[in-house]
Amino acid sequence: MSGCLGVKTPSVSRATPPAILVDYLRTGGVARLDERLVIFNNGDAVFSGKDVNREIQINQTELETLSNLFDKAQFSMLENNYTSHRYGADFVHYIISYHGKIVYTEDSAVPPALQPVIDELNRIILTGQEQEPAAQQFANLYT
Repeated sequence: MSGCLGVKTPSVSRATPPAILVDYLRTGGVARLDERLVIFNNGDAVFSGKDVNREIQINQTELETLSNLFDKAQFSMLENNYTSHRYGADFVHYIISYHGKIVYTEDSAVPPALQPVIDELNRIILTGQEQEPAAQQFANLYT
C-alpha cells in the first residue's frame, strides 16, 4: 500500500512554442510555382515547394531586416487585395500574412511599397535552397 500517495510530481514547465511571424505563398507563373515559406518569430523557418521540404534558419539580423521592411511598407495599412483584374497565365500570385494581416497580390499589381518585402522573402527562399546539404544535392541528381 505504499507508493505514490502523498508524493507530489514536480510540474513541468513547457516553453512557449514560437509564433508565426510571416506566412508567404507564391503560386503560378511560367514555372508553375507552388511554394510556401513560413517564418517563426524565433528564426526557424520552413520552406516547401515542388518536391522540396526544407527547414531554414534565419538569423536575428535577417529577422530585423524583414520586420523593418514590413514596417516601411506600412503593411498593416495596405488593402487586402491588389490584383489587376487582367488574366495573365504567367502572373505569379502572392499571399502574404504578417501579424495576422493578409494581403493578396500578383506580379502586375504589387504596390511599390510591398515589392521590397516580396524581394526579401524571395531572397530567403533562394538562400534556403542554396543551403541544401551536398549529400542531398547529389541524391537529387539520381532521382
